[in-house]
Amino acid sequence: MTLLQRQKLDPVTFEVLKNAFVNLVDQMSEQILRTCYSFVIYNRDFSSCLCDAQGNTVMQGTQDIAVHVGTLHLSAKAVLEDFTEDISPGDVFLVNDPYRGGTHFCDVRVIRPVFYQGELIALMQSNGHWADVGGSTPGSFDINAKEHFGEGMRIPPIRIWEKGVFKKDVANLLLANMRLSNERLGDLRAQAEATRVGEDQLLRLIEKYGKDVVVTAFEEVQNYVERVARSRIASLPDGTWEAIDYIDMDPAVGEGLIPIQVKMTISGDEIHYDLSGTHPYIGCFLNATFGSAFSGIVAGTKTFFPDVPLNSGFYRVIHANLPENTVVNAPHPVAVTGFCSGAYEKIMNAIFELWSHVMPERALACCFNLEYLLIGGWDRREGYQNYFMWYDWMAGGHGGRSGTDGANAMSPLFGLGLSIQPIEGQERLTPVVTSKHQILIDSGGPGKFRGGCGVEKGGFLTQMDRSVMSYCCDRSRSVTWGLFGGLPSNPHGAWLNQGTENQRFLGTVFSNVPVEEGDSFIRPSAGGGGLGDPLERDPYLVLEDVIDGYVSIERARKDYGVVIRCRDEETLQYELDDDKTLQERQYIRENRRQWMSEDPETVIEKYRKGEIDELDVLRRYGVIIDRQTNSLLPKTTVQYRNMLQKRTVAYWS
Repeated sequence: MTLLQRQKLDPVTFEVLKNAFVNLVDQMSEQILRTCYSFVIYNRDFSSCLCDAQGNTVMQGTQDIAVHVGTLHLSAKAVLEDFTEDISPGDVFLVNDPYRGGTHFCDVRVIRPVFYQGELIALMQSNGHWADVGGSTPGSFDINAKEHFGEGMRIPPIRIWEKGVFKKDVANLLLANMRLSNERLGDLRAQAEATRVGEDQLLRLIEKYGKDVVVTAFEEVQNYVERVARSRIASLPDGTWEAIDYIDMDPAVGEGLIPIQVKMTISGDEIHYDLSGTHPYIGCFLNATFGSAFSGIVAGTKTFFPDVPLNSGFYRVIHANLPENTVVNAPHPVAVTGFCSGAYEKIMNAIFELWSHVMPERALACCFNLEYLLIGGWDRREGYQNYFMWYDWMAGGHGGRSGTDGANAMSPLFGLGLSIQPIEGQERLTPVVTSKHQILIDSGGPGKFRGGCGVEKGGFLTQMDRSVMSYCCDRSRSVTWGLFGGLPSNPHGAWLNQGTENQRFLGTVFSNVPVEEGDSFIRPSAGGGGLGDPLERDPYLVLEDVIDGYVSIERARKDYGVVIRCRDEETLQYELDDDKTLQERQYIRENRRQWMSEDPETVIEKYRKGEIDELDVLRRYGVIIDRQTNSLLPKTTVQYRNMLQKRTVAYWS
């Protein structure tokens, strides 16, 4: 009998247990959410899962974040590999090693083997992002690190509870090398308790249905997902598609985008991804290891099959060639903590383009890039007097979609289950006050279906000493792109003391920048790329975007060729000029291909004279500048224009 025919449980028992496993994992998540110490984990930077005795993922929860999806089974298998004949009831293990299938050092996994009548039958796993695991930079994100030794504690699989007894000496060794060690200890205990909750729930199911039935259900839910996935893939046309995305640069080398090449082949009921041709690993922490790159492949693919449950059955239909010594499979001890802003989301967005060709009804343009701004130091507010860690990620825009605009101010692809951190909580816990947090006008990439808008967030620093700022980000140069004729969004980058005599544009790659009381900062998040030719967008939708504050009157004309007059800004009285819109659109159609091939030096000179603005430089001319010096980046511009020719210009009428 084939896999498609073979079933060992009756349908009712199967369905009950399948959903019971989801509920079990969600109860683990509720436990950690209610008992964690870290504000980062509280805002849902965590995941949980149930694995079988071989370490395969049986089930994840309903809100686990994307980046953990394809890696938790690898961590479970690493524990089994290292402790094969030495696992006992009451043992609990700890691991964060990205070179053993993990993501980065801050993602610490707590793994509890579950026994029934002396037999190992499952593993419960809780993964939480610890806000600091040591290293040279508060928050453990050092863009200057070339090797992992400066990024924090690397924890191979270790035993942290032995037969129910907490190994305090091992914990002390780890925590002594981490900032805010009491907070870390609280998170460790919260995660361990979450796995205990999972164990209790599983044993209740066994008492009710019997061990053999429950263990059979582990196998059956994986087989079920595999059957569904294979059936869906088999219904698609065979073929090969290719896409490329970029990391901004190698800071150790200088100018030039770093390519990540993805080739996808559908053959029968399987998918093959080949990332040959991807750039060698680079001299900063934006590299990915095998585990995190595979997770990006899984999450990118799963986006186009939203109704298919996720477990190791899904992985069986995906085959990935991730060449060693590249930015998608960096070896020990190459720095990898910033993979989330680097290789990971580039893999996902390239896969979005590939599947947009296969399933145009689900087409999705490029989404904004994850970014972390971190400020750490000594909090000298009365009643605090301790180290603090302000650890912030932003919402941003998702790409335009087939038939509809992209979503505004969404969580990043890296962690779609993440919550945006409440400002009130941040201000209570740290000496950082938020002064602005709002939708950023003109940030959505223009298209027939507009990219979602990003946001702009700023703040200022109060009572602190010995403090530094770091930024884990990208897409200041590989700006979020459009698809099928759509245009890019806006570049990332952080400013310190903007609008003052000592203002500094810090860019997207910096660590340990000294800051002090009275300093201010501001940074935008990008919108999503546009989908389809912006000149085909309904002018009345552009008018609505202007009224809603998503698009300015000026960019409505420049990007969409839509001419709008403001009659009364206070009462939002705007009107469309149909005749001038026809003229403006015809003018853009006649000139836009020429604009995209204009001499970049001429474009930069126009920019310096104030004849065109930054979004003109990017969207009309496809030119990339160094925003710290306002100078041309010639190699990057050539690469970016080549990309625009394929994704955008080729689809213009």
